Amino acid sequence: MSSSRLLFVAFLVVGLLGCKTLDSSPPPAPAGSGIRLSDADAAAIGRKIWQNECAGTVEGLTTWNAGEDFPSLGIGHFIWYVDGRPGPFQESFPLLLAYMQQRGTPVPGWIAAAAGSPWKSRNEFLAARNSPQMKEMRQFLAGTVAVQTGFIVQRLEEALPQMQGATGGEADKARLRENFYQMAGSRNGLYALIDYVNFKGEGVKEEEKYKGQGWGLRDVLLEMRPGTAGQDTANEFSEAAKRVLQRRIKNAPAERGESRWSAGWMNRCETYKHGI
Repeated sequence: MSSSRLLFVAFLVVGLLGCKTLDSSPPPAPAGSGIRLSDADAAAIGRKIWQNECAGTVEGLTTWNAGEDFPSLGIGHFIWYVDGRPGPFQESFPLLLAYMQQRGTPVPGWIAAAAGSPWKSRNEFLAARNSPQMKEMRQFLAGTVAVQTGFIVQRLEEALPQMQGATGGEADKARLRENFYQMAGSRNGLYALIDYVNFKGEGVKEEEKYKGQGWGLRDVLLEMRPGTAGQDTANEFSEAAKRVLQRRIKNAPAERGESRWSAGWMNRCETYKHGI
């Protein structure tokens, strides 16, 4: 992709995110390159992701799901592995902390110094749900929603070249790129891209596949059927995401019992038709 094309799309995204309403008035002129969120937009997108992941509750900011070997923290349920017990999914909570520290966001000392999750098991985590540490963790996460959203947006910015690099064949690369830019052409589409890449990742890791089939943003963009425009594109992204996640559930090892998440995942994908 040419540098001029990338710059044009960057400017387009900046302008779209600068709009605080859903009307058709022209977006303000961009002030720079890359995705830039106003505080109001970051808060709005962050609240939507918080609702999707945590039902909008403060308690939901600290979760350890049954059947998993790690806690999920923050509006995006960022994974934090126990030290010495890595897993197949990308560990995102330490990356969030690094992002915060680079931007001067205060992080409680015990969190910044931890080599991994201080809770070693789900039982230990649940027993500590009313502890001073857990309360401080929730307060910290509830007070940094806009920063967490900025981290999620950075993941989106980094996603396209990663997804292209993991895709073989020029036709598939072109289809992935075209669908990405079609989605980035509306505020609803941007919300869907931002939310899904945080929800299920980029789809570039071999470990994040069942029976050779992944479930990340790359897989959804390639699953989309051709010939859509405008709202139809958002609708197709939503339906493609549902198909990809239903395929994941079908392919998952039986002991994971992933069908228990089906209703919640489908409801989340439905929000991509309506945005924020």
